[in-house]
Amino acid sequence: MNSLSSDVSLIVDTDTGSDDAVALLMAARLPGVSVRAVTTVYGNIDLGQATRNALVTLDMAGRSDIPLYQGIEHPLLRRQADAEFVHGSDGMSNVKLPEPTRSAGLEHAVDMLRRIAVEERGKHTLVTLGPLTNIAAAVVLQPDFLECFKRVVVMGGAFDGVGNVGRAGEFNIWSDPEAAKIVLDAPGLLTFVGWDISRCYAVITSEEQAELRALGPIGQFAVDINKAVNDYAIAQTGLAGYDLPDPIAMAVAINPAVALETRAVNVDIGMDDAGQGGTFIDHYGHLVDEPNCEYVAVADEALFKQMLRDACES
Repeated sequence: MNSLSSDVSLIVDTDTGSDDAVALLMAARLPGVSVRAVTTVYGNIDLGQATRNALVTLDMAGRSDIPLYQGIEHPLLRRQADAEFVHGSDGMSNVKLPEPTRSAGLEHAVDMLRRIAVEERGKHTLVTLGPLTNIAAAVVLQPDFLECFKRVVVMGGAFDGVGNVGRAGEFNIWSDPEAAKIVLDAPGLLTFVGWDISRCYAVITSEEQAELRALGPIGQFAVDINKAVNDYAIAQTGLAGYDLPDPIAMAVAINPAVALETRAVNVDIGMDDAGQGGTFIDHYGHLVDEPNCEYVAVADEALFKQMLRDACES
């Protein structure tokens, strides 16, 4: 394995579908990276299945030592909608996977997140890979929650205005826009890695899939669990393979050099039917001059894919 990352400690909040699982492999297997804890939330799949998928993935990575806690099972105000049509009914392309070797911890994810935020303030990077419901709950209970982390990296949004749900919504934000707005309005710097970055810099072609599979069991696992996504992406998005939104967000969290260009902006979240889950930028400061986040505008595709290969190499 080539070391491409600097020392970083992560807390990962995930709705573990197939791309989340690859992101977890990166966090668990890349050199110089420690994972303080994983928390799960509904999203791509129901909470119980998301938790199972995360536990199986950590087992696969040889990291059953990483603590894992279950969080919230539905959006704050809206009906839950999953992404089984993209990831398969189990979130992992219906690949036959072993049973996990353990269960989630007894502490609720939101309680654990708040406890670590206070007790270990400034030590960790928070990475969110699913709907922001757990994070919003933590913010409501502890308004300075986001400020307790070195960095907060969010896989969410579509900053080119091209959504994957509705007109402009990206699934994680669309699933619980009220939670996203709570998080966005809280003090603390958020770095968004949107679906636009995934489509531009994180598409895995058939040739690259073959290369990953050739790396051994971890690479085979990473490709096999994304078969349903591959079929969907080729049929519905016109991409040359499947894209990996959560892994490229994880790469940015682990190694900030993956983000070649970021832009500080003021963003609001779409709430109505037409704009639900949209990440709408006040481009000219007509409404609010002060930025409330930054988003990745350009990413280093070669560096991301090298990190992916390193994580998959047995």
